[in-house]
Amino acid sequence: MDNQSDSIRWGMIGCGSVCEKKSGPAYQQTTEFELYGVCARTPGKALEFASRHNIPHHYTCAQAMIDDPNIDAVYIATPPDSHCDLALKVAKANKICCIEKPMALNFAESKKIQNAFESQDLALFVAYYRRSLPGFITLKNIIERGLIGDVRHVSWQYSRFPSAKDLSQTPNWRTDKNVALGGYFDDLASHGLNIMTFLLGPVKQAQGICNNQQGLYTAHDAIVANLLFESGVTGTGNWNFGGHIYQDKVQILGSKGHLEFAIFGDNPATIYTDKGCETIAMPTPDPIQGPFVQAIAEHLKGGNSHPSQAASASHTNWIMDKILGVL
Repeated sequence: MDNQSDSIRWGMIGCGSVCEKKSGPAYQQTTEFELYGVCARTPGKALEFASRHNIPHHYTCAQAMIDDPNIDAVYIATPPDSHCDLALKVAKANKICCIEKPMALNFAESKKIQNAFESQDLALFVAYYRRSLPGFITLKNIIERGLIGDVRHVSWQYSRFPSAKDLSQTPNWRTDKNVALGGYFDDLASHGLNIMTFLLGPVKQAQGICNNQQGLYTAHDAIVANLLFESGVTGTGNWNFGGHIYQDKVQILGSKGHLEFAIFGDNPATIYTDKGCETIAMPTPDPIQGPFVQAIAEHLKGGNSHPSQAASASHTNWIMDKILGVL
């Protein structure tokens, strides 16, 4: 920004449930930012959202909002099949951007976006907001301080029962293979895989087995994976969206102890060592994207580098593509 003392004016493309509770309020509550406008293709939807949230401007055309000279930055909160096209338009307009996760439909599109912003030295953030939550920062510090010794292995088991929408076969981008080949894996497991790389570093090998067990929708609903991190740590994952119980359990095994925690929710984590066990608070702020958005403001002011930018987000797409057999 030419004048960093001024508020950065954001335009938001999309106004679904994520914007309603998780992200929209976060941008409004960040003192360095102004949520200047919102855009939706559905007639009346942007106006209704803007009226309820006291957003001064609304648009029905994304290009018009991107080109508005009063908009300094654009937050893309649409399904992932539109991320690449919209992000490239934002880059062409030479504006700051934040994209909802996953970054794009696949790794190839993610790299195209990354290259477009890096070539212009433009700031680009991706909404893997768990990297900014205090609980996960604490877990990262525990690992880096060697409190569980050398990390050997990480495993994540996630299961849930089908929703009423799934059972009624109601259309949903998260279960359409043309938008999310892995189904809910694309939407939910992307968060956990991204956190694994936040805690343990990049993955150098990944492979998976994918299946559709229920036949309720076109995307996969059962996925297992093996991972090898650059550090030598091994990893496994098991995601099933047709089970009879809800389960979300990550275990990081070290040479002197281990950690257990969930990717979602606010249940405390636990560290086990020869000194016993200790719980670690995993608070969920309201709105949950608040620390993530505040970190964007600090980054743009020249403060600490933001933890979720293009490189780590596109790497998550690479891991997902390897597991899904796309690469």
